[in-house]
Amino acid sequence: MFEKVLIANRGEVALRIHRACHEMGIKTVAVHSVADANAMHVKLADEAVCIGPAGAKESYLNKANIISAALMTGADAIHPGYGFLSENADFAEMVEAHNMVWIGPRPEMIRKMGDKVAARQLAKEAGLPLIPGSDGEIKNVLDAIQWGEVLGYPVIIKASAGGGGKGMRVVNSADEMEMAFTLAQNEARSSFENDGVYMEKYLSHPRHIEVQILADNFGHVIHLGERDCSLQRNHQKILEETPSPALNPEQRKKLGEMVVAAIKKIGYSNVGTVEFLYENGQFYFMEMNTRLQVEHPITEAVTSLDIVREQIRLSAGQTLDIKQEDIQFHGVAIECRINAEDPNTFVPCPGKIGQWHVPGGLAVRVDSGMYAGCDVPPNYDSLVAKLIVSGRTRNGALMRLKRALGEFVIEGISTTIPLHQEIIQNADFIDGAYDIHWLADFLKNRAG
Repeated sequence: MFEKVLIANRGEVALRIHRACHEMGIKTVAVHSVADANAMHVKLADEAVCIGPAGAKESYLNKANIISAALMTGADAIHPGYGFLSENADFAEMVEAHNMVWIGPRPEMIRKMGDKVAARQLAKEAGLPLIPGSDGEIKNVLDAIQWGEVLGYPVIIKASAGGGGKGMRVVNSADEMEMAFTLAQNEARSSFENDGVYMEKYLSHPRHIEVQILADNFGHVIHLGERDCSLQRNHQKILEETPSPALNPEQRKKLGEMVVAAIKKIGYSNVGTVEFLYENGQFYFMEMNTRLQVEHPITEAVTSLDIVREQIRLSAGQTLDIKQEDIQFHGVAIECRINAEDPNTFVPCPGKIGQWHVPGGLAVRVDSGMYAGCDVPPNYDSLVAKLIVSGRTRNGALMRLKRALGEFVIEGISTTIPLHQEIIQNADFIDGAYDIHWLADFLKNRAG
């Protein structure tokens, strides 16, 4: 097992990894920008190294500085968390080239799954159903128009190296194609330094369902059930729950078995998440995330399994010591992402936190690196906390979530807590009757 792990991230995920490491007897190294000098993970880590100024490009995305910090402190592994460099195959290779262990899947698998076109082909070969789409990247507007006619409108253009909703455009007719294609390419180029795009049939009312997997280097694979991540704004997840209220036990079992078989065929190892769109009883492969997910705590809540600990074990070359039949699912868990944003306009609201009081009680968990008096810098993602609750039934979990949101006090900045309070009291949400477009319609109706 590792003696010292450098955590190449910040905020709540850095603190989450630190806690898992300490529970395993592993020392930690925190890296931080100048803006995060007083961050909680920096205060708690065994060692801390400043890797640059506030800007992410000069600090958390600075590969050379992170590698230097790891070598200087004698770390024998690097955990990238999620975001930043977590799915950067070049960085993973740099880590391995300096005789350290990358806590994640093999670099070549990160590269394959990071290219959405290549990932679609790999998924197809592994037997996963695909959304009808182009055979590969689309090179020009004329080809795009032809594919639009083949697939039938509406269609969606997506960045090949994409993620987070960047480089995506919905096209309703051939007349819209030229502008949409150009905008998608330009956004893909600026976001990922790669202007490659492809096209898929646009599904009108799908749900976003993902399956968490664990796989070791010896061919053993298990799944930890599915998460419903359909509550999204601009392709960014707002709230997640498990199990999905849209699936029955038979569908759930079939989906899990299908994903495990595909992962074995692909030869993937480590932690990963296979994402699908689900509509009219059909699952369609969307992408695979080769990292820890923001929403992993809800899976931990219903399985009582520490996913970060398992990821560290798998990266250390240990065998998966859990079989599928060992996994027992208990109840329902829901996560609200609390962002430092105006709950009506979604404008980021950085600043100094005044009072800070987190909810407690049975089956209530808060993952956050914030505290009273700390600063929320304007340089990074606006997530300040994740509120996770669980209950024996979905209604029980919702009642607990309502209570917990009412107890949560964050002063000095605006947050999205009021939005979550509105959402969970909406009749559609209470009934589980929502899809990936529901939140956009809800916000439109709320604005009048």
